[in-house]
Amino acid sequence: MSTLQDRYDDAMFDFSTGNYDSAIVKFESILAEDPSYFEAQLALGMAYYRKGDYPAAIAEGHLAEHLKPHEQLVHTNLSLFYMKAGNKVTAEHHGLQARISSWREDAQHAKSAEPAAPADPELQMAKPKLEPVKLPSKFPDMPWKKKPPGSNAPKP
Repeated sequence: MSTLQDRYDDAMFDFSTGNYDSAIVKFESILAEDPSYFEAQLALGMAYYRKGDYPAAIAEGHLAEHLKPHEQLVHTNLSLFYMKAGNKVTAEHHGLQARISSWREDAQHAKSAEPAAPADPELQMAKPKLEPVKLPSKFPDMPWKKKPPGSNAPKP
């Protein structure tokens, strides 16, 4: 018996060749077995969209939204589905949600980009040794603070 991933790949092949009815049947069978298979849920909505069945695409898009509410692609798809269905206000709402999701994703990537300190101190990178800076005992005169000769202007 093939794995869910193999079946998903087969459904995606049908989708990519324009055989949307077959892809829909295959995605639905995957989701009947594993309702939390996010990629299949997302692709099912897009298959309905490509067929021109916007109400079904919207319904499947919202099921994908329940699985991953902060996923940028979910809201991008829903924005597209609602726009094609003629609901510009809701399309703009999901477009904004997609933008917010991308900001969240950027912030999470920035946090995860910080390298974790190794547990073994011997594996840490060598830190440069800082030499102490020697300052002169007296700083040079600051000509911009001196008043010009013959000027009665007060010193700042």
